[in-house]
Amino acid sequence: MQTDSRHVVAAVPLPTILIRWDERVEAANAEATALLGDGLEGRHFITALRQPSLLDAIEGTFRDGAPRLTRYLTSDGRQDTTYEVSVRPVPLEGRPGVLLTFTDITHLEQAGQMRRDFVANVSHELRTPLTALLGFIETLRGPARNDAAARDRFLGIMEDEAGRMERLVGDLLSLSRVEAEERVRPIEPVDLAGLVRSVITGLAPLANDAGVTLHTDLPEGPLELPGDADQLRQVLVNLVENGVKYSGRGTDVTVRLSAASYQPRLRGEGVELSVRDTGPGINPIHIPRLTERFYRVDSHRSREMGGTGLGLAIVKHIVNRHRGRLRIESTPGEGTTFRVILPLEV
Repeated sequence: MQTDSRHVVAAVPLPTILIRWDERVEAANAEATALLGDGLEGRHFITALRQPSLLDAIEGTFRDGAPRLTRYLTSDGRQDTTYEVSVRPVPLEGRPGVLLTFTDITHLEQAGQMRRDFVANVSHELRTPLTALLGFIETLRGPARNDAAARDRFLGIMEDEAGRMERLVGDLLSLSRVEAEERVRPIEPVDLAGLVRSVITGLAPLANDAGVTLHTDLPEGPLELPGDADQLRQVLVNLVENGVKYSGRGTDVTVRLSAASYQPRLRGEGVELSVRDTGPGINPIHIPRLTERFYRVDSHRSREMGGTGLGLAIVKHIVNRHRGRLRIESTPGEGTTFRVILPLEV
């Protein structure tokens, strides 16, 4: 029976431990050894599994024979890991035993935390303009009821705050649509060079007002690749608008599109689209987090510029949907470059 139980435990693909009636470890597979260390077999379970919630679950199952679920928390020094532990009674030579299996649920915990953070961020982003709107409405109904100058000023601010909420809701819907379609690769042919020219023409007035000069470096004629024209336009608009808004007056924003060539990052033929500005640049500490939802290098300035904190997250998901790559390079004082590498074949 001992040999059989060890063979069964060894065959389980999850970390698994079998504890016999005398509360000592009868068998532990290689996965359990990797998780908990060598020399488990023959030890009392209390010396091998030191977390109180798990010990309580094991003792409870020995006592009443009922299965239980609990958690086991560990860390490798870089990341905390959460396991769900199934504690179930098993007979061993006619005596009671307990079988433990450890399932790694870290990804579920992280997803849950991301969801909670997302809801908290959306609530915060909406609460600020809503609070401002309610405050101005109360003022207009009270002290500023007959003050025409104050009324006009407050209505202008209210319009800005309402526009901010509209942009936020629009970006949330865009992000939701992109995420829903991320596994469906677009196959319609898109003239990326023509799309760049169209976007630059549309954003020229914004650049003029901001005192920013737009430049293009494009191949002659069309450059077609499989894609979603609306989403690729959104990528271009977001990246060029960011360059225009945050570079400052007297700077340049250059959009380059390479001719088709072998792209090592794609291991195949592709094109590189880059948007470079000559603005103040970004501290390297921020770059790994720029595509996170609601992450801002300068929160106050971003809100003043009308940013929602979702633009680069949308860009990342669109590029992923197109099976492309996004790279961000920046040197403080010299500017920032966003590179989008897109494949030419489905």
